[in-house]
Amino acid sequence: MSVGPGANARTLEGERLLSTPLLERRARSIPAPRNRVGWLVLGGRVLLICLPVYVLLAPSLRPLSALLATSVVTAIWTIGLRVARSTYFTLGPAVVSAAGTIMGLVAISALDLWVSDLELGTARLAEAAIAVFALSAAWEHVVRSIAKRRVLVVGTGGCASEVLSELTNGHQTPFTMLGLVGEGRGGDTEGVPRLGSFDELSQIVTSHRPDIVILTDEQVSAWAVDPLLDLAPAGFRVVGVSHFIEHALGRVPLRHLTPAWFMSMLHLRQKPYTRVAKRAFDLVVASLGLLLTAPLLPVLVLLVGLTPGPVVYRQTRVGEGGRHFTILKLRTMRPDAEDAGSPRYTQVGDDRVTSIGRLLRRTHLDELPQLWNVLRGEMSIVGPRPERPEFVDLLEQTVPFWTRRLLVKPGITGWAQLRCGYACDADSAAEKLSYDLWYLRNRNVVVDLAICFETALSLLFRSGR
Repeated sequence: MSVGPGANARTLEGERLLSTPLLERRARSIPAPRNRVGWLVLGGRVLLICLPVYVLLAPSLRPLSALLATSVVTAIWTIGLRVARSTYFTLGPAVVSAAGTIMGLVAISALDLWVSDLELGTARLAEAAIAVFALSAAWEHVVRSIAKRRVLVVGTGGCASEVLSELTNGHQTPFTMLGLVGEGRGGDTEGVPRLGSFDELSQIVTSHRPDIVILTDEQVSAWAVDPLLDLAPAGFRVVGVSHFIEHALGRVPLRHLTPAWFMSMLHLRQKPYTRVAKRAFDLVVASLGLLLTAPLLPVLVLLVGLTPGPVVYRQTRVGEGGRHFTILKLRTMRPDAEDAGSPRYTQVGDDRVTSIGRLLRRTHLDELPQLWNVLRGEMSIVGPRPERPEFVDLLEQTVPFWTRRLLVKPGITGWAQLRCGYACDADSAAEKLSYDLWYLRNRNVVVDLAICFETALSLLFRSGR
């Protein structure tokens, strides 16, 4: 499977290493033999779709017709799941399986309209879709945990140390580091096996059979063209470090970001998340949120009212395009929290937080009034967290491209909040920005739904500050 993010991969051609797109195109143009693990993974995916589909079709068709129809429906559903895996890889197996199941379900529903003999029925089709989703999600989780993709890094300069730290920092990523190919020590490569020099690249690729080859800089890319093209039938994929980090790890490496990266969002083939679709999503989710939490709000108001000060806390934040707006929250701090007149980042275990406020922060219930900000069009459900104007000047000076996050409306929740929590200094703000920029380019309805779902799980199983 390619590490490229499907449709979004076309938008990255301008930023990859000069020879990398050529290598990718040539590698994909030559049929690659699958190893035994690849066949097992593919067979498992097909089988877990085929079984519930056959159970769905068998009662209404003769055995031979049922087998034929099952083959067609399974093929359609397998394609849908494959597209979802390449497009939404970063979001995890559950989201990939849900998106692929929906794609397949839509295609099969259309097929049902054209082929009158199928007569699938809404209830039985829904049952099959639920079964396909559950089995596929479980299988993809097993595949990511056991059959990890083997990664070979070529070069010790450029971004080598960054990708090596990502792959060896102990996180549960679906990748296995095979080792490093290169000369000298260049960069922080401690703890990573050195497999050989550049001259031995062909032998190393042949013997270790990597799934992904990462080229660390332009010079390495130019040198590696010939040996890697000769080995293209082996079936590996070639990417640059920035592209790998962005697609596989869900963030944008700021250290190597250029203005050309932002131009990809204006690419002719880019399918933007339109304002109309985004606004409709916000209105629906915010309205449902207010409706579901309406019985709880009076209780929260009474609890906050037990402490001195106003119930609703208003604070100026920076929104889309740098425009200021007033964010609404249930007050969680003492009224004199910033009497000194010097704004402070909120810290873990902040002594300014009241006892009631600590409970609200753990459950994130203090942010419920921001649903009104969403209805007013000042915020979105999903997006970068809005920053205070007092901190903006500092962040603009210390974090490159920080103001680019203002290209979209700020959100109540977001990709960065899920991945690294609150920012308390310039370094943590830069880390959050790397995730915000990933969302900026990859946002769509599926991504927003996935972030909302993961936020709901976070509220249930993880506490705030």
